[in-house]
Amino acid sequence: MTKRIIVTGGAGYIGSHTCIELIQRGVSVVVLDDLSNSSIDMLDKIEAITGEKPEFYKVDVSDGAALAQAFASIGTADGVIHFAAKKAVGESVEKPLLYYQCNVMGLVNVLKEMARHDVGRLIFSSSCTVYGQPEELPVGEASPIQKAQSPYGNTKQIGEEIIQEQISAVGEKLRCISLRYFNPVGAHPSGLIGELPLGVPANLMPYITQTAIGLRQQLKVYGDDYNTDDGTAVRDYIHVVDIAKAHVVAMDRLLAVDEAGSWEVFNLGTGTGSSVLEVIQSFERTSGLSLNYEIVGRRPGDVEAVYASTSKANKVLGWKAELTLDDMTRSAWLWEQNIRQANS
Repeated sequence: MTKRIIVTGGAGYIGSHTCIELIQRGVSVVVLDDLSNSSIDMLDKIEAITGEKPEFYKVDVSDGAALAQAFASIGTADGVIHFAAKKAVGESVEKPLLYYQCNVMGLVNVLKEMARHDVGRLIFSSSCTVYGQPEELPVGEASPIQKAQSPYGNTKQIGEEIIQEQISAVGEKLRCISLRYFNPVGAHPSGLIGELPLGVPANLMPYITQTAIGLRQQLKVYGDDYNTDDGTAVRDYIHVVDIAKAHVVAMDRLLAVDEAGSWEVFNLGTGTGSSVLEVIQSFERTSGLSLNYEIVGRRPGDVEAVYASTSKANKVLGWKAELTLDDMTRSAWLWEQNIRQANS
């Protein structure tokens, strides 16, 4: 029997890639998205790659009444993958209430509708920001949860707590896997979908590609005085296609009878940290271009270094990141060139 999965934020960056992997596995996908940081065109691109266009509802998950109406229209579903959230660390420092409204209330509304419609399987889009500035590296799932460095990180910490408390309240009716991503980058190998932030990018990779193509005058590197090999901040960059594949494996685990516990957490990363300058060097290597960048002061809310221990995901999920940093920068540049060509 075909499985039916609701994907909130399914027109977004990670959501759209995950929809492709699900559809290619024979899953029926229903996308909920308010298109605040994505485009309706993404559905056509998903169809171009997979041959199937997802069912779609334009809805803001923080609007409880609208979400209730969407769930009522959808009817039955086997599970939910919850991506819909604001995701920029810097913006969350400037607009904390916006982040609590969207990320926390949105999750509460999704859980309410799941309970109302007897949908008992959830994958939560979490983040390595829940670890704050870790005391030891690499970070494992059992590492202490430090105070969040930003409202964004705090919304992910709170989100995980809310889900665990709901599981305690409803018991076996709800099972969840929380996937803590490190830094998703890159684009689909077709070059048809990738990261397309509206306005000025908050993340490194789209800022690099937009600078290289002339959309941005210069890339700012925030801080070169961190306690790292080259002084720039270190992150565990992981290809978005690897992230998307992990969601399919995680949903398989949730839907398998008695295989998973009611609450499980997995890190999604490569297990290797790369500095901002190393990412720039990879981009210059794969594109053949010289990037215009400037070192400036640190940015509020950023941590110095974080990278994952991925042994739990490797062993329990049987999942492992396969694509390299050069794969990430190469695919991101192909995507950037394609979208600018299409818009010219």
